[in-house]
Amino acid sequence: MALTRDFRETVKDRADRDPEFRNGLLTEALDAVVRGELEVAKILLRDYINATEGFEAVGKAVEKSPKSLMRMFSQNGNPNAKNLFGVTQYLQKKARVRFQVVAVEDKKAKKRERVL
Repeated sequence: MALTRDFRETVKDRADRDPEFRNGLLTEALDAVVRGELEVAKILLRDYINATEGFEAVGKAVEKSPKSLMRMFSQNGNPNAKNLFGVTQYLQKKARVRFQVVAVEDKKAKKRERVL
């Protein structure tokens, strides 16, 4: 589903005036990457790029054409790991944040022993 111009402008306006919102959008996008939710991550990263740096600047930084990046983060896009992490590394640098992955025990996912 294509975003309407009004939605993009709303996200951009909010990102321009609210650093917490801007960082939250990037955090959620990177969290989705780590969780393996690539479809969600692509949507959030596309929104973040549109609201902050723009595809022109990101493309120049990662040596990809803006159109290629737009396709990569589209609904049918399939970014490879090198491109995905290149973009996320650049976005973190520009936002002056660094994300870390912290392992947390998932008690629900523990295997149950079976006694025979």
